[in-house]
Amino acid sequence: MGFRRCTLAVLVSAQPERPDDTVAGYLAARLSQLGVTHVFELVGGMITVLIDAAHRNPELTIVSMHHEQGAGFAAEGFTRVSGRPAIAMATSGPGATNLLTAVGSCYFDSTPVVFITGQVNTHELRRDGRGRQGGFQETDIVDMARPVTKWAVRVDSANAFPSLLEKAFAVAREGRPGPVLLDIPMDVQRARVAAPMSTPPEPGDPESDARRAGRRAVFLDALTRSLGRAERPLVLAGGGVRLAHATTSLKELVERLGIPVVTSLMGVDILDDSSPLRAGLIGSYGNRWANWAVAESDVLIVLGSRLDTRQTGSDVTGFRGDRTVFHVDIDDGELNNHVAGCVVLNDDLATFLDAATEVLQLPGRDLSPWMTAIAERRREWPDDEENVPVVGINPNRAIQEICHSWDDVGVFVTDVGQHQMWAAQSVRLAPGQRFVTSGGMGSMGFGLPAAIGAALAQPSRPVCLVVGDGGLQCNIQELQTAVRTRADVRIVVFDNGSLGMVRQFQQSYFDSRFYSTSWGYSAPDFVAVARAYGLPAFSVTTHAELSSALVAVRSDVSGPSLIRLQIDGELNAYPKMAFGRAFGSMEPLVLPTEMEGT
Repeated sequence: MGFRRCTLAVLVSAQPERPDDTVAGYLAARLSQLGVTHVFELVGGMITVLIDAAHRNPELTIVSMHHEQGAGFAAEGFTRVSGRPAIAMATSGPGATNLLTAVGSCYFDSTPVVFITGQVNTHELRRDGRGRQGGFQETDIVDMARPVTKWAVRVDSANAFPSLLEKAFAVAREGRPGPVLLDIPMDVQRARVAAPMSTPPEPGDPESDARRAGRRAVFLDALTRSLGRAERPLVLAGGGVRLAHATTSLKELVERLGIPVVTSLMGVDILDDSSPLRAGLIGSYGNRWANWAVAESDVLIVLGSRLDTRQTGSDVTGFRGDRTVFHVDIDDGELNNHVAGCVVLNDDLATFLDAATEVLQLPGRDLSPWMTAIAERRREWPDDEENVPVVGINPNRAIQEICHSWDDVGVFVTDVGQHQMWAAQSVRLAPGQRFVTSGGMGSMGFGLPAAIGAALAQPSRPVCLVVGDGGLQCNIQELQTAVRTRADVRIVVFDNGSLGMVRQFQQSYFDSRFYSTSWGYSAPDFVAVARAYGLPAFSVTTHAELSSALVAVRSDVSGPSLIRLQIDGELNAYPKMAFGRAFGSMEPLVLPTEMEGT
């Protein structure tokens, strides 16, 4: 009797705190109240308490990935498509450090994912800088993450947690969106939370609304005067337009004014293909006619684009030219940064575009000659005649065929490499379709997990993933996640048997010494691999076979599938900006004179 009573006492004392009283329980309950529906993770010892609590909340969907980087990219894809923050969670040490590439991707591409890492117990933390490590797998992820987050903090007490969680979501969403990171020690996760602290006020705007409106009015007055004289005005729209939820406002403005629109890589889906004002992709691998349009414009209006080297090339002075450049961005640090001498406005794009729609006019201006000139260049330099193989599949034409055959797709996702550029050059987007890719970080391995996240965010429509053979191998393990979650992802592998973008770089600058890109590189039989994971899979080498495979996937397959396209291994991604040349000069018609840094 005494033994049984003693055993019972031990069991009772070992029970965890009631989930609704602990930090873990508070987190699980509050996330769903904050609009979170999905948590992406790879389990580890220091987050078992958090995951257990999250599983107890039926309003949260826990998606178990096979690598923390995959969890982070999936959360990024989900957030970018849904517009709602997702959670990416990892254990301490290697789990937390494996998240960092995805954290950086969210930072550079302004995606408000909330990253949560587990940490060793507070009494095990390294003290006073002595020694390398206290508890097993202890790693100072907060200091590592600070350069690529808007805010990163370790939670040192249970009672501070409610206010820190509220601040994390506020910081992630405000201004230029971006990732935040909360690092929570194991003992803090299990500790009881007292009555939640009052939500701290959001940081106040240092500028009054009146002053901001005054600056906006001065900017719009200058823009109105310039447009009144312009013969070749052009809008450059970047990813910031979508981040500001201002795509409709932009479309209404440019349609009323009749100004053509070029986009950055992150702005490809701002206007759909039916718009006569959609004038193509600019930049290092931009459409030849779109870069020509920038070079010929006399007024350039840059909205939500940071004008990095991938857009301007090395000839920043030539990009700026004699034209007047007006630049609007939520991030003051991006204004007159890479491209100087612009007329700038630090403003929220949604607010700016609403004001611009009321004010801007082009009375009596006939822009039809300008529109005709752009259209003529587009006919002269069609995107599907830039990369024509001697035999086999034309990658740009393949992208067009995919868009035509799979018009039911809701989101097109790409990985990083030559296929990414072919897709951006030639994608044909219908109204409502999205284009999601990795811009600032440009990480191979982004595509598959991001596509899974996108599919879970928009389950009513399929997702098309365009990926290279190199990029797919970086996170190929997530094929199993796609199968388990029944994510409707149609994977198209552009398999050229090499790491093509770097191979092209080596051809230009290293006398075709293809170390590690073609020499010493190999890829598996992707059809066999896909079938081993349980995916229907097809291999095609001609456009006729591609057409048949596209029809078969759409009509016969529910859930994930894979099509492997054989691409000529010597095919380059053209046009490509010729570094060292004047802006708008593009390979292969001219050759670069200096080595690019991007």
